Amino acid sequence: MLTRRLPRRTAIVVPGHGRIDAGGGYRITGRCVRLVAKAERLAPRVHACAVAFSGWAPAGSEPEAVQMRRLWEGGGAYELLIEPTARTTAENAARTLPLLRERAIERVVVVCAPLHLYRTRWFFRRLYAPAGIDVTVRIAPVAPSPGALLWELVALPLRTAQLRAAQAEVGRYST
Repeated sequence: MLTRRLPRRTAIVVPGHGRIDAGGGYRITGRCVRLVAKAERLAPRVHACAVAFSGWAPAGSEPEAVQMRRLWEGGGAYELLIEPTARTTAENAARTLPLLRERAIERVVVVCAPLHLYRTRWFFRRLYAPAGIDVTVRIAPVAPSPGALLWELVALPLRTAQLRAAQAEVGRYST
């Protein structure tokens, strides 16, 4: 007898990226705008039921997550989640995890820039796998910049300490 497996509950996670603009306001970057656009194209293809936007802002500014949510034009078929406090990729993973667990998500597609692929996959898989959530990472069409490459090289040696901190944070709200 053949049994049909029900489709896994899938969500998309979009980590933010912002900077202070010429007027002194904190805004998401063009790179981040392209991540949201990629997520919009992916959502129907992966049968997503939710999309989580994650990213902070300096005091008094609108968080990256809120700015990304405002860009979303993907219609009302998705539950749109906002996580407005994460400052690092490890925190993006740790702080979206409880939102996804509450919704019984089993599979996550994380959208990132090409140079961010390695660290994104590294953090999300290590934090989501123990919760039983499968992770795939898709890249958006974003041209690598020298600044982005430098950022990734500087961040690479910090990843183990950031992972430990994120695992401790996950442990605090898992109990």
